Amino acid sequence: MVIRGRAPLRVSFGGGGTDVAPFCTEHGGAIIGSTINKYAYCTIIPKDEDKITVHSFDFDMTVKYNAHENYVYDGKLDLVKAALNALEIDQGCDVYLQCDAPPGSGLGTSSTVMVALLTAMAKWKGISLDAYEMADLAYHVEREVLGISGGYQDQYAATFGGFNFIEFHGRNDVVVNPLRIKKEIIHELEYNLLLCYTGNIHVSANIIQDQVENFKKGETDAVKAMVEVKALAYAMKDELLKGNLHSFGKLLNYGWQSKKRMSNKITNPKIDELYDEALKNGALGGKLLGAGGGGYLLLYCPYTVKRQVAKRMEEVGGQLADWNFEFRGAQAWIMDENRWQYSDINVQLPEGKYRFEL
Repeated sequence: MVIRGRAPLRVSFGGGGTDVAPFCTEHGGAIIGSTINKYAYCTIIPKDEDKITVHSFDFDMTVKYNAHENYVYDGKLDLVKAALNALEIDQGCDVYLQCDAPPGSGLGTSSTVMVALLTAMAKWKGISLDAYEMADLAYHVEREVLGISGGYQDQYAATFGGFNFIEFHGRNDVVVNPLRIKKEIIHELEYNLLLCYTGNIHVSANIIQDQVENFKKGETDAVKAMVEVKALAYAMKDELLKGNLHSFGKLLNYGWQSKKRMSNKITNPKIDELYDEALKNGALGGKLLGAGGGGYLLLYCPYTVKRQVAKRMEEVGGQLADWNFEFRGAQAWIMDENRWQYSDINVQLPEGKYRFEL
């Protein structure tokens, strides 16, 4: 038996940072975003033994544990150990992890890996969790058990999938509003967006902590920026639902200008250069995905200038990514391992069964 879990990575359009406490608990946060066809995968192969072996393809690392040991969170695949504890896995197995984007890319990779892990483990053990329960468990394990700084949006985006407007007021008070957007609007939005990798890997926890400290200290401009970012998320929702995509693109720019005021660690000269060159070549707006500091830059470009913007991004060191929107959330399935063995394959056409004449 092979259990496979998969969860989609996400792009956020607006509201990023307002899902982080204490802002969201005091003022309420709001995020608008969607998932894309890049994923985190978890594969589990149960074994009749007490040994758990975890293989991380992204970190090129293999770690072995005893199924009954008390795990120590030492920075080595702690997400896996915390997930094993959370679902009380006490049976031997092989675990394989792989993600379509590097850590620190701004696409919510670590949280999406956690969702894929928990989804696969729950499938294996026959544990039934609805989407809210799964997202809340992923948040609890990553943020509260492991103490990794961050907000709520990544776990909920990966679990639910698709276009959502998510409102946050703290733990156990999150509402996911699926957006009913006409297909032609989604197709046009997808056609006008570019996803560009800046080549930098950020440490989101440091940036988020700086943002939190600015809010706690009551730094006027940072607090005002958070309020603006939240308001813009509502405005972007309205424009997207109405199909006013050029207005939506310009709101991306307003949101990015506001977000940069939340912390001086959010951007850097390389990111600023890429973004400025995109605007000079016709992009209406965009933003860095995730907490900031590096990763993927999302750009809205009217189709008449999209090609020249893409060309300029590559000229100044950006790397363009192929992608599409994904409307499904986290999933898990079970396979019979005997049906996908690759050794000694001998497939023959059944004689007389398939016959075609010209």
